[in-house]
Amino acid sequence: NDNIRAMAERLAAEGYIVLAVDLFGGNSATDPESARQLMLRAVENRDSVTSNIQQAYAFVTTTAGAPRVASLGWCFGGGWSLNTALLFPTELDAAVIYYGQVTDDEAKLSPLDVPILGLFGSEDRGIKVESVRRFEEALERLGKDHEIHIYEGAGHAFANPSGNNFNARYAENAWNRTLGFLGTHLGKGST
Repeated sequence: NDNIRAMAERLAAEGYIVLAVDLFGGNSATDPESARQLMLRAVENRDSVTSNIQQAYAFVTTTAGAPRVASLGWCFGGGWSLNTALLFPTELDAAVIYYGQVTDDEAKLSPLDVPILGLFGSEDRGIKVESVRRFEEALERLGKDHEIHIYEGAGHAFANPSGNNFNARYAENAWNRTLGFLGTHLGKGST
């Protein structure tokens, strides 16, 4: 959608190679119910989405020649940013999760050797702060490299300027954290 295109362009303007992966097979939604249906179809076709992400990783590393790779996503894409890290637990160099679905399943998280940056809102009704805290505690118990930030009073999609929960101050803070995190783990202008 336009927001993801804008964010991809904003990140590319920082000097990174950016590939926005389409998890919905070329379909897009114009209303919340259509978006929910697209997400459900993607979840039901997990193998197809996983294959898409594997192809994207191969393209970025082989064709584009990126020396280091990170995943980054918002909302549903935030959850898939974590899934990408779990798919490439030693190959990926960083993962950024903006208010995406997380897990505290230590068996799933154990192989992870990917630094994680998580950005969440305390008032998110879909991604409950309790689940984020359990995720953070699991990462801590496992000794994983992570930074989790919970923005007090922020709702879901607080960084989406086209949404009802947009918070400009938090969005800018989260973006600056993202750039700092990527700069640390990828080096400025890598991918």
